[in-house]
Amino acid sequence: MQIRITARHGRLSEATQEKIRAKLSKLTRIFDRITTLDATFDLEDEESPSVDVRASLERHDDIVASFQASDMMGALDHVVQKLEQQLRRMKEKTKDRHPR
Repeated sequence: MQIRITARHGRLSEATQEKIRAKLSKLTRIFDRITTLDATFDLEDEESPSVDVRASLERHDDIVASFQASDMMGALDHVVQKLEQQLRRMKEKTKDRHPR
């Protein structure tokens, strides 16, 4: 899985990028067919940064989650939670359609 991190209107330190990668890489525990994660952090408004993450999946449509909060890592936590919900829902649909 490839993880791309982009910051608009600012920079992210290497330590912060590693924390972000660690949180996003946990999504493969739920759905192992994630090919790419594109995370965009908009730091234009310092008091409420926004986080957008697009997950590209094998043989499925991309899923997207966004959140804006007062804390960048808090916004990332919400986005990861939203992605987890979407991935679980997608996994259940796949299981229901293709019983083994």
